[in-house]
Amino acid sequence: MSITRQRAYDYVRERTKSDAHVVLVDRLWPRGLSKESMKEVEWLRELAPSNGLRKWFGHHHERWQEFATRYRDELRQHESELQRLRSIARKERLVLLYGARDREHNQAVVLEEIIANGDAASGTDS
Repeated sequence: MSITRQRAYDYVRERTKSDAHVVLVDRLWPRGLSKESMKEVEWLRELAPSNGLRKWFGHHHERWQEFATRYRDELRQHESELQRLRSIARKERLVLLYGARDREHNQAVVLEEIIANGDAASGTDS
């Protein structure tokens, strides 16, 4: 299984021809990036944290563990989409794009773990 995370801004700047399946997992489109510049990217905003959770977290590191727990709870509603991404990651490289500056405390970190290790509810492969 091949999954990587990349900041959307870096992806646009460093893009090389690739056979990877690239997915944006933000609720909001990254500020300053045109949709044309990422036309090959699948936007799965339904897998992004809810607006309430996103605003509550506000990228405060002390809220990270609670954010991850709450986000996992939200993702339970999207198991079929997560399973589809697992299937993609088994066949080709899957790139999860996010807009946050913090590379270690964002939703793509949680999503990568869930896709690689199993379902959102139990953390085990389904």
